[in-house]
Amino acid sequence: MKDFKNGWLAVVMLALLSGVARGQASALPSAQAGPESGEAGHGRKLLDQMVVALGGEAWLNRQDWIFYGRSASFYKGQPHEEVPQFEEYYRARPFAERVVAISHFSTIPGMPGKDHRDIAEVWTPEGGFEVTYKGTRPLPAKDVTEYQRRQRHSLEVVVNDWLKQPGVLVSYEGTNMVERRLAEQVSVLTAGNDAVTLELDEASHLPLSLSYQWRDPLYKDLNTDVEQFDDYHPVQGVMTPFSFTRLHNSDMVQQRFLTKVVYNAKLAPDLFDPERKLEKKTK
Repeated sequence: MKDFKNGWLAVVMLALLSGVARGQASALPSAQAGPESGEAGHGRKLLDQMVVALGGEAWLNRQDWIFYGRSASFYKGQPHEEVPQFEEYYRARPFAERVVAISHFSTIPGMPGKDHRDIAEVWTPEGGFEVTYKGTRPLPAKDVTEYQRRQRHSLEVVVNDWLKQPGVLVSYEGTNMVERRLAEQVSVLTAGNDAVTLELDEASHLPLSLSYQWRDPLYKDLNTDVEQFDDYHPVQGVMTPFSFTRLHNSDMVQQRFLTKVVYNAKLAPDLFDPERKLEKKTK
């Protein structure tokens, strides 16, 4: 009991020093998991500082959000020609996501172009679906597997799920350079032997990258996926990265740049219904 109280007081002191209200401390990962010492204790402390830097309860309690921006994909380091706009609607609990691709062209030569929302992807725990004004069809199994893998290793899942699981191991791995910035590395290993490595900016404690490895079911080789976060801005009390870069085995595969972010928009449930068709019209 004495050890538990000491651990609790340490978390409260961390919250006070970081400018977070005393009532928010119970939401931090170390307060949920109990006291740890040594490298594990230091790793937990860094993750607490990360959550505080992201916005504390404002970040933890996000119900949904809308991302507006542009996305570019790459193959063997070379970008595809198109950099389409997108709108991403995300619901935290129960999880669901709807991404609408926006193209800009004119159906009449010589006339100004308009925004066209011709295709969307809807992701739910049941799978992924392509939605158009004609109807809905399941996405390829390979795409669904890749998306679900990314979702299981996302920062939101690691903080809100992994860190509360029994038997999870948090370790401080030292320092490293990420895009010429000094970062502190923290690894999180579940009892099921699933792991991620987070690299946190030494000065701000904001996450700079998240990486994990997985074995290819066909070729049996080990793959490494990395998501990098940059260009943070405060939005409704949440520090939000406006730049995302994904790498697969050190090769860049996607970049996303946000132009606008809205949190807690109270999105309608049917927005995440795969059977909701797109309307055949332009903006």
